[in-house]
Amino acid sequence: MTEVVNIRHEHASIREWEVRIEQLLEGSARDAAVFNVNEDDDREYDAIFLGGGGGGRFGAAYLRAMGGRQLIIEQWPFLGGSCPHNACVPHHLFSECAAELMLQRTMSGRLWFRDMTDVRASIKDVVDVFRRGRVGPHAIMNYQSKEQLDLEYVLNARGTIIDAHTVEVAGRRFRAKNLVLGLGARAQELHCPGADLKGVFNYATLVEDLDYEPGDTVVVVGGSKTAVEYGCFFNATGRRTILVVRSQLLKTITDDETRGYVVDRMRDQGVEILEGALVDRIEAGADGRACAIHIKTSKGIERIATDFVFHALGETPNSEMPAAALGVKLGAKNEVLVNSQLQTSVPNVYAIGDLIGGPMEMFKARKSGVYAARHIMGEAIEYQPKAWPDFLHTHYEVSWMGLSEQEARARYKDIITIKMPPDTPDGLNVALPASDRTMLYAFLEPKMSGFQKLILDAATRRVVGAFHVGYGAKDAFQYLNHLMKQGLTIDQLGDMDELFLNPTHFIQLARLRAGNRTLRNL
Repeated sequence: MTEVVNIRHEHASIREWEVRIEQLLEGSARDAAVFNVNEDDDREYDAIFLGGGGGGRFGAAYLRAMGGRQLIIEQWPFLGGSCPHNACVPHHLFSECAAELMLQRTMSGRLWFRDMTDVRASIKDVVDVFRRGRVGPHAIMNYQSKEQLDLEYVLNARGTIIDAHTVEVAGRRFRAKNLVLGLGARAQELHCPGADLKGVFNYATLVEDLDYEPGDTVVVVGGSKTAVEYGCFFNATGRRTILVVRSQLLKTITDDETRGYVVDRMRDQGVEILEGALVDRIEAGADGRACAIHIKTSKGIERIATDFVFHALGETPNSEMPAAALGVKLGAKNEVLVNSQLQTSVPNVYAIGDLIGGPMEMFKARKSGVYAARHIMGEAIEYQPKAWPDFLHTHYEVSWMGLSEQEARARYKDIITIKMPPDTPDGLNVALPASDRTMLYAFLEPKMSGFQKLILDAATRRVVGAFHVGYGAKDAFQYLNHLMKQGLTIDQLGDMDELFLNPTHFIQLARLRAGNRTLRNL
């Protein structure tokens, strides 16, 4: 029987939480369920949040702030979910390393930069840095949720759905008016002979299981954001990196010109891209680890020697338990179907985050959790994840929102584009855009200084799309996206006060054209 540890009257520090989480993950306390339940509160729970990731934690906090009573049940010994543990946080660390290494390799032997010829950085060392540091964010969220947000939770124990109002955990049953499902998703499997060999990883197993230094060649299977983000990191460490893509790389970037700049710069860095290719099989070496991968292309089967294969083929929602226990309706990709109030097909049962399908993004998890809480507490709300700003990392940050140029031309009669570098044959050789983190590129390798594009409807002068490749635009795009929804025009954008040199340049570029009664391209 699972041991239950009641921490309700404890007030552990963040450091003490770090120690406890380490013990729960790896030590003698691994099977202990951690209960922070207020036995003195006799109110019925307004909601049980099954899953304490971004959606469950933020939803529970919002419901609690509105005066409701909540309980989070989480199988891991920490709140926050997969993002800080093995998903988005490590990819941000790896992408920061990729950007730093690209700068060093580009400037190799110039100024104060050392000669990077034949220098290969360690993948395992960076993974180890992440593994050693990830408990800190876990500890902060456990501490904050208990001591500052006054959330009730049960950690390190798997909850089992009994019915639409009841969940059992560690031998005890809890009832609530509503059930909010935040069970997340898992990496899709690679289906081919040899996919289960040592040396074959996805985003989760990489940071859990890597125990050797990969060799000279890395093969990445997939054309998604995740595949590119990890692939560019592997490439930046100095390895031959091959992306095996079933159809087209980075279809998520809808603007062809922006996508072209991104893919060209990846190729400049040495990334090899095989589009229209499939994995035939992975070959085992004498030690049982992968030693080669066989790729099926239009030219036939190609064998590539490698001891490291990384696959990023998307994610599958963890919907099996609620489907079996409650009969919630599922979509074609295993996602739980919900309406605009996050309600499932079963009364009083909500679903949030990755469980309801794409986009598999933290913003959607947190926001959907909050909106489910607001509906439970009586607010008339609607939420559907659409028209959000998006981003990915290559060796750069890439941000975009709104319509691509192709989409805008299909929708509007007259489209204006404003962009850097200039749209001329030698435009890539001009030191523009020059801004934070791109100044050395602008002066020494101009074609690497980035790309920026603003798309406007000429009739209304409204901004309908924006694209950026470089650094520092992500934060601005969150606010620009909100302004675009309010009908942001080139005149309003040009009237803003910019921080010079601003990573997006959109304000000053808009100012150069805003005085024209009839807009023209720039």
